[in-house]
Amino acid sequence: MSGVDKSSERVRGMFGAIARRYDLLNHVLSLGVDRSWRRRVVRLVPPADGAGPVLDVCTGTGDLALAYARAHPAARILAADFCRPMLAVARQKCRHPRAGTRPAGHGRGCPAGRRIGLVEADALALPFPDNTFQIVSVAFGLRNLSDPDRGLREMVRVCRPGGRVAVLEFSTPRTRPLGSLYTWYFRRLLPWIGQTLAPNRQSAYNYLPASVGLFPQAEALVERMLRAGLTRTDYHPLTFGIATLYVGIKP
Repeated sequence: MSGVDKSSERVRGMFGAIARRYDLLNHVLSLGVDRSWRRRVVRLVPPADGAGPVLDVCTGTGDLALAYARAHPAARILAADFCRPMLAVARQKCRHPRAGTRPAGHGRGCPAGRRIGLVEADALALPFPDNTFQIVSVAFGLRNLSDPDRGLREMVRVCRPGGRVAVLEFSTPRTRPLGSLYTWYFRRLLPWIGQTLAPNRQSAYNYLPASVGLFPQAEALVERMLRAGLTRTDYHPLTFGIATLYVGIKP
């Protein structure tokens, strides 16, 4: 995406800088709606036999992987990210139901989270064999890759034939006046709130609207998924189109 620095070093450093406040900011900036989006993903793209395995790439602090674990108790789940500070938060959340509120080693464990395997790995070069996972998912991470098309190809590669690839991403509402209002909030107010709550030198919350605005949406991303090797690809707008779920099947 021209005009946005998505080098691995920049993205890793940016998310590492805001890792501890990442969840708080997501919930505040989305008014808590981001939780319902992830629940929608696990309902619309469940493991066919309940067992998986499921791979969540660019997992960040692990929210989508945890949503899968809670909704599908028998599923085997792996979650991968290349940012170690984000994975550290995910590990704490998997071990404790109120991660961040208690020191490590205190409080009751989180049974669902304890079933998630966490792997430090780059989505552009996943360390898994071909045709391994029944579901490969990514939430709000594909647009951060320096080469999203390569990331999609990697997701398809490790997906089993007949399995599904699910992509949850921010999008811009098409209806007026919601689209204009949302664009103003996303470009003007959101960066100020984000920088206030989680000060960082990388301007992470200026990067967010810039990266979303330049990323392909709707039919354009469906076309990218088809080129990556998926078939029967479709998309589902969520919350008036603020986010969109894309799903494709590996033939």
